[in-house]
Amino acid sequence: MRISTLDPISLEDVTDVANAPFIMDGDLKIYFQSEANKAEYLDIPMHTGENSPGLKKIFDDIADCPITGSIN
Repeated sequence: MRISTLDPISLEDVTDVANAPFIMDGDLKIYFQSEANKAEYLDIPMHTGENSPGLKKIFDDIADCPITGSIN
């Protein structure tokens, strides 16, 4: 099993793993600093492929970014 103690929401290291909330994703255990961070992480929509609405939104958002220019 792999273990990640870097909270993916706060990007801070979780030091109290005995009491920290966590999720299992396959063979990866991900710790969070709080239940709120865990809930926020679980609410992130996952894309399911090239034609998924989540991935389309990411491409559309970056296409309108003045730093990257247009990809349309």
